Amino acid sequence: MNDKTRILTNADISEIHIAPPPGHLHLRTTIKLKSGEEIVLQEATVANLVRAYIGIKTHPQQTSCRLVGQELEKGEMKNGFANWQLLEE
Repeated sequence: MNDKTRILTNADISEIHIAPPPGHLHLRTTIKLKSGEEIVLQEATVANLVRAYIGIKTHPQQTSCRLVGQELEKGEMKNGFANWQLLEE
C-alpha cells in the first residue's frame, strides 16, 4: 500500500445513509466516518460497485473486476445515460 491508499473497515464507519437528496430522484449514499469525514457516492457509482461485486461473487471463476472511467460519444451511450461511465476493462 502507498500513502494515498485508505482502507475503510466497519469499525471506521459511524453511519451510512442512503436516500435521494431533497428535490432529486437518484439516491446518494453518505458514509459518515468516526473521524468526522463524510464520503458521498452518487447512485451510478454505487450501482457500478454493486454490479462488479455481484459479478465476482457469483461467477465460478472470475476473481476480480476493474472498472475504468471513460467518456463516451453520443452514439456510444444508451439514451438517458451520462457520457462519463465506469466500464469494465
